[in-house]
Amino acid sequence: MYRAGKARGDVSDEIPLAHRINTIGRVGSRAFKTLGLFSLFLSILFVFLFSNYLSSERKFTQFVRSEDKESIDGRLLGHLPYSEANKEDLRDVYPGLKMHKDVIKPLFKMQMAAAKDGVEMVFLSGFRSIELQNEIFYKNKSIRNQIAIERAKVSAPPGYSEHSTGYAIDIGDKYMRKTDFEIEFAQTPTFIWLERNAAKYHFILSFPKGNSQGVSYEPWHWRYEGSVDALRQFDVANKKRLKNSLK
Repeated sequence: MYRAGKARGDVSDEIPLAHRINTIGRVGSRAFKTLGLFSLFLSILFVFLFSNYLSSERKFTQFVRSEDKESIDGRLLGHLPYSEANKEDLRDVYPGLKMHKDVIKPLFKMQMAAAKDGVEMVFLSGFRSIELQNEIFYKNKSIRNQIAIERAKVSAPPGYSEHSTGYAIDIGDKYMRKTDFEIEFAQTPTFIWLERNAAKYHFILSFPKGNSQGVSYEPWHWRYEGSVDALRQFDVANKKRLKNSLK
């Protein structure tokens, strides 16, 4: 029985004890070193990402603080605060696009006048609820991997969009649709016509080049100022524009 057991015994019984201990020690040492290097890599990566986050947040905070020094008017990242239009005051321009009821008639008059001159304008975006603006601002910010400062240059934060008033409209050129919401829209027949004629219908360009609010140039974004209520909505913006023009 003893011999049979010896014959069937674990082969490791025949390996000297010292050799077995050394082998296990070397394997354990290699595993420990690998784990240590991996932990070091994760630590460095975490520090790098966290430092970048702090840097961007610091820039954001500094920017907001610098804005606050002159933002008695309540601006956020250059944009002025606007309340949301009452639903009862909104009318369809076409299904899916609404504007304040005061805008509808002059908007279509302007479109028809442009058509008589051979210019075909299209309406891209009108009233936006604060909820929709919230979705646009944060969704696009995430998709484009932008921090809030960068995103605010081209899109207003929720509660700070002229579109929420129902008086702002984004306009495009029917035959140059690739320029929709692009700087290149400024080269289209529609924009050239608007520059010459929009004021006759009480529409002005909200964010021209070098505007006093520091918002990026948006040749497609126009607002209506042909009623008392509309003028009240944009009183602060117009005062800032006038002040800037007198400097």
